[in-house]
Amino acid sequence: MRKGLAVVLLICLTSFSPVSGKESAEDILKAIVKIRAVIPEDAFSARTLGTEREGNGVVIDSQNHILTIGYLVTEAESIEVLAVGEEPVSASFVAYDHQSGLGLIKTDKPLAIKPVELGASSELKEGDPILMASHGGTDAVQAGRVLARKEFAGYWEYLLDDAIYTAPAHPSFGGAALLDRDGKLMGIGSLLSQVIISGFGSIACNISVPIDLLRPILADMIAKGRPAGAPRPWLGLNAEESHGRVFVVRTTPGSPAEQAGLKPEDMILGVRGEEVKSLADFYRKVWALGGAGVDVPLDILKGSAVQKITVKSGDRYQFVRPKPKKL
Repeated sequence: MRKGLAVVLLICLTSFSPVSGKESAEDILKAIVKIRAVIPEDAFSARTLGTEREGNGVVIDSQNHILTIGYLVTEAESIEVLAVGEEPVSASFVAYDHQSGLGLIKTDKPLAIKPVELGASSELKEGDPILMASHGGTDAVQAGRVLARKEFAGYWEYLLDDAIYTAPAHPSFGGAALLDRDGKLMGIGSLLSQVIISGFGSIACNISVPIDLLRPILADMIAKGRPAGAPRPWLGLNAEESHGRVFVVRTTPGSPAEQAGLKPEDMILGVRGEEVKSLADFYRKVWALGGAGVDVPLDILKGSAVQKITVKSGDRYQFVRPKPKKL
């Protein structure tokens, strides 16, 4: 990292603790670890996410829990954690919240690492300065700003109402720490994307999951492996939006969508007779019907014919399960 950015980092983190800015920065950055996960070839997510995954995580408490982005560790049969200046240690899968996308693991041995303090991501506004940090110390930190706080709809039945868009884009974004000027954790890096800025055009950026989504579910994730309450209905399809129209891209083998006869290129016109206006609108209309297992009546355009198809929704947690540890 250039000397100028190193100075910015130390200045931004001086209020993190009573110790000097340099020591405070070192404490925070040491809590950002590397995660390596190996997933069985027959795992549900292996085809789309691969069997070897690497990214970042953030130590968030004294019980060795590490917060990351869930797609790195879901269905992992082995997980390794590497902290700066430390030997690798094994870790165990704890939880994956499909709604927020956050994942949680725990090292099998204690870590001599000071946890990062959780901030309030609701206070992070467009234009605010931020730091995006992956594992690797000061060389892995980028200073940037919040480009936008807005909705993000993912093709895999995923929706963030208030995602955090930041630039410049960090290349090692998966599970990276989004920090404010005080070194508090404001979000977890998830995606590389682009936004259109008036006068500038398309700008590469990162999308982070707001840390405020963790607070209400953390205790349940630790205790139960998932948030409490009924899971949302899951169809098992990938969809995309084009000019206000929503199309099926693919269906997951064995999923409710496949069993109901949905096919790639089908256009989703409505849910229970109500017009679908966007990908986010489609998700919200499906989720408003009830919990997992509810019937989802769809109006589908197949070729030139409109058909009514009812999908018996499922529970995504029943399809994506961590493998039991081998004894």
